Amino acid sequence: MSRYRRTGPKLHRHCDTCYSRHCKAPIEISMSCMVINCHLLCGATFHMCKEDEHSLLCPNENVPCLNANFGCPFTMCRFRLAKHLEVCPASIVCCSMEWNRWPVENPDAPLYINVLKEIHEHKPLDLSMALRDQKHLCARLKMRSCFPELMEEREVEPTPTEEEGAVGGEALSNGMHNGNDGPDLVNDCEKALNTDTAFSCAIDKEKYNLFEMMFSMERGGCKQAEVEASKKDKKGKMAPSKSSINPAITKHQEDAIEPERQPEGENTSNLDVSKTGLAPWQDGVLERLGQQVNPREFNMYIVHHGRMLISFGQMDACTPRERDFVYGNLEPIPVQTLRTFKVPSSYKQKRIQFKDTSTKVMTEDKNVGTSDFGEPENDGNEMDEIFATLLCSAEAEIRGHKISETVPTDGLYVDIATQTYNFSTTPFKYNATLSEVTADRDLKLHVQLDTETVSLRHNKTTSAFTFLCGHFFRRDEFAYHFKNVHSDIQSCLSGWFEQRCPLAYLGCTFSQQRLQPATQTATVFYNQDLSIFSLRPEVPVSLTNDTQTTNALKTSVRYEDYLSNLPFEVLCHIAGYLDSFTLSQLALVSGLFRNICATLLQGRGMVAFKWQKKTYSHGGASWKPTVVWEFSSLFSKVGNWCIGDTPSMAEHLKHCPFYQTELKTEPFSLTSNDKKREERHSLVTLLMGQK
Repeated sequence: MSRYRRTGPKLHRHCDTCYSRHCKAPIEISMSCMVINCHLLCGATFHMCKEDEHSLLCPNENVPCLNANFGCPFTMCRFRLAKHLEVCPASIVCCSMEWNRWPVENPDAPLYINVLKEIHEHKPLDLSMALRDQKHLCARLKMRSCFPELMEEREVEPTPTEEEGAVGGEALSNGMHNGNDGPDLVNDCEKALNTDTAFSCAIDKEKYNLFEMMFSMERGGCKQAEVEASKKDKKGKMAPSKSSINPAITKHQEDAIEPERQPEGENTSNLDVSKTGLAPWQDGVLERLGQQVNPREFNMYIVHHGRMLISFGQMDACTPRERDFVYGNLEPIPVQTLRTFKVPSSYKQKRIQFKDTSTKVMTEDKNVGTSDFGEPENDGNEMDEIFATLLCSAEAEIRGHKISETVPTDGLYVDIATQTYNFSTTPFKYNATLSEVTADRDLKLHVQLDTETVSLRHNKTTSAFTFLCGHFFRRDEFAYHFKNVHSDIQSCLSGWFEQRCPLAYLGCTFSQQRLQPATQTATVFYNQDLSIFSLRPEVPVSLTNDTQTTNALKTSVRYEDYLSNLPFEVLCHIAGYLDSFTLSQLALVSGLFRNICATLLQGRGMVAFKWQKKTYSHGGASWKPTVVWEFSSLFSKVGNWCIGDTPSMAEHLKHCPFYQTELKTEPFSLTSNDKKREERHSLVTLLMGQK
């Protein structure tokens, strides 16, 4: 408990170890103090010096909610915290219900065409959800993921100019300045970088400064060795070989030092150091070393400077696949046909290639194309973007690969598949989505009306055909949302909650809702804009036709409607009976009803952070949270559902235009009435007859 103590007087020596409610120790200033009871009447008894410590545990102490940092404004006794979390406005839950909806095989089926022609205000629930999912699906599919060959080239942003002196300038970043003492390794590097701007932009400044420092130190050592050699020559002694002065200097380093011995202005301007030097960043350095030095020195150069050679692109970190040998020392042979390829002796045939020559089918070589179908060019060439994109995406989701994919059978045979597309809107923009490409097209249904919640055919976390509910609710509202929306309505749309005509596959669009809430007369409808289900109560006709009395009282009231003229307290009492979704819509009617709904936010609403990006004048950006109060999309809680007064589907079939009966006028024989059939033999009779 010591880490939870507040800043206060230190405990007395006796009080620190005393926990008796009936302590009778004498009161001394430095030893102990008097025993008191909690002033909040929690029943605790303790020494007076422990009062601050007890306030951290007292159940009657007023403390803020555990979600105070997330926007909850309530303060309550400590023993009420657990119960408050069930209705805390900041304790919200995100619905993670998922379902799959796959594309249709034939968008031109009679049902999908007729169902869109008869769209009215009360759409069927399955059709409303299918159109909503199709809209979200088209918005999330990128065209470049399916058709990368039909995309426009991405616009390359201009790279910012380098600062003066960073690469190839007068002042070097490590504090060194170039002098006029002849060409050196640093000058060679600067000339090489200045000649190729694209290569200079690709070099990292930090790595370049590090390499420059390393070779400047090596250059200093070479200059010192040269000075010592010149001193010995002046004394009249025979100059020793360069290898004896500095054994580390090899033949290729002597060539690098040789330009420093030449006087200034003597054909130095015409020398292209980038093509003759032996520095790791100079082009063709490995080819020149292979011709000038022996293999031992060449290998030592690779060992010491291999990392820089890889960084500057002079050599590969690993052997590319196209340069690997396939069969020992045999070079790869391009396969034009099966007859032009010579099978290596080390090749072993797989069992899949074993064929029986006696059952060989006669074949012939023939070129085929789409023109063989006999369709007109205008109708057969152009393809539907939505259908082709959904087909390619579904192929990748279900089968794990694209439609056009090269499949190697073994080391000899490869199945190469090609698929060409011809769209009227090509080429597509680089970041174009399917919804942007088909924005001006007529509405057409490309997804199935039925959904599935369990699928073992693909990975749902990365699937474009998996849809998430994603609505937020208070913790005490989430159970009713999941039961009414997902368990009762969404999972029972195909035949139980909503029933379609059995002849829907022929094009019949008739459907009816069979269930309704048991406690009220209401109809379930789906809002595509908000992606939610809600209840619409049936208003009696007597309340909607009372227009004469309304027109007579319009001149004597403040507002045009009766409801707004009621007292504010009465309106607040009426609003308390409404569900969360109705309150969210009522707040959009007028300022009066917005103020009424605001009085119910803390008890019925929920609070959360909305993050907004703020951009500053200097180009930086940061995310700032804003506390937002809102109502959830939960409609009135429905405990039980009952079958409504809807007629039976048999009544519809009596006058369904797609229900055509076939009347037989001529007699026909049944299989059981055939007199000429043979006598049935039992197994015993059959065996006895064979004897």
